Amino acid sequence: MQRKDRRRKDRGLVRPHHSKFAALYRVLDSAVVLLALAAAAKIDHAPMDYFLWVAGLLAVLGFQIAGDALELYMSWRVYPLRRELSQLTLACMTVGVFLVVLAFLTHTSAQYSRLVMGLWWVFALVCLGLERVAIRTLLRRMRARGHNTRSVAIAGGGDIARQVAARLFRKNSFGLRPVGCFDDDVPVGTRLGQDPALVVQGNLKALVKLAREGGVDFVYIALPLTRQKTITALIWDLSDSMASVFFVPDFFAFEMLQARLTDINGMPVVSVFDTPFLGVDGWLKRIEDVLIATIALIVTAPLMLAIAIGVKLSSPGPVLFRQRRCGLSGKAVQVWKFRTMSVLEDGDDFVQARRADPRVTRFGAFLRRTSLDELPQFFNVLQGHMSVVGPRPHALAHDEQYRKAVPGYMLRHKVKPGITGWAQVNGWRGETDTAEKMNRRVEHDLYYIRNWSIRMDLKIVALTAARGFRQPGAY
Repeated sequence: MQRKDRRRKDRGLVRPHHSKFAALYRVLDSAVVLLALAAAAKIDHAPMDYFLWVAGLLAVLGFQIAGDALELYMSWRVYPLRRELSQLTLACMTVGVFLVVLAFLTHTSAQYSRLVMGLWWVFALVCLGLERVAIRTLLRRMRARGHNTRSVAIAGGGDIARQVAARLFRKNSFGLRPVGCFDDDVPVGTRLGQDPALVVQGNLKALVKLAREGGVDFVYIALPLTRQKTITALIWDLSDSMASVFFVPDFFAFEMLQARLTDINGMPVVSVFDTPFLGVDGWLKRIEDVLIATIALIVTAPLMLAIAIGVKLSSPGPVLFRQRRCGLSGKAVQVWKFRTMSVLEDGDDFVQARRADPRVTRFGAFLRRTSLDELPQFFNVLQGHMSVVGPRPHALAHDEQYRKAVPGYMLRHKVKPGITGWAQVNGWRGETDTAEKMNRRVEHDLYYIRNWSIRMDLKIVALTAARGFRQPGAY
């Protein structure tokens, strides 16, 4: 009897779910940093002398401190991989800058090879990223088989609770196990999802009791903001438990763009429409753009020269066509293309190209079908006016026309326009002569902005290379 009572009481104590994994991450991260240094030294034929060992140990210590500050060693179960890799990149950059500054301050910079230092942090970042991906993959497979799971309760029994349940338990690889929903205003037994456990089990007092007894790991509060007093009381009551509590405001039911929590002088605020390219993500996107654009220009230089000659010989006029289009934050930018028409239109009366358009030259028709007329836009990317991947820019006249007819149209301009995009590789390319076509294009553009990742960009580039040379709708 005493043993059972002790077990019942222990359920309410702090349960170190993440301590073992955090310790594993710390050991692996330290080993990776040191092995990356050894590999860099080996490539440069430099011995692992006293100075390199000091730098390595300082890097390990600094990375542990930076990792704690950036929460790298918390549980990332319900957070996207992109966010974890962004924090990992920031930690590596912070430690690298710290070591450089320290070397100059201690007048020991001459003891370190720049090649070794550069290779070290490239290797470290790549290997640490691969380590995170491998561990996530392993954990997801374990969770899919019922191991390393966490219990979840939902406070609420309405539409928001249904949406939360649908997202949380969509994949069993998250390792989340529902224990039920709780609400004062919804009858017990009301079903909120396919899982038998996703029914209203009782009122909110029952949920608080369950949490205080240690019977649930995560609690998601999915109550409408009209019940503010109830929400406040529930949060206060749950503070007397060890459950992790998440609040899902009902305005998250709206399709928001890159919603994130931030603060103004300590006051928390939620961004509703924002760009994904802030901080580290913005740097990564720019590095990606410069690398891809540079490689593309080197590879296609002979082809572009041949196209320029072809344009000049096929019809009178300039080789390049410059048109003002809407860029980042709605600012007008000049977009370059090989000229494909016998006219140069850029104004309020601009008419989009149509099938069998008499303005399009024979050589221009070939360029448009194969998308080769877009190649000069890689120079726009290097200028910083465009990205390789992003929503395709439209003429200013079209922006004014569709911003009134298509909901969320101007949100496309929260990011730089792209040479190719998610809409284009999914078939929404070419003429948009109806509001329905523009709606579908905008839907794909906003999906890209909400779900952006380096991997998604590379996928779009690969699909463009595979499909871009022959697509219907381009004329």
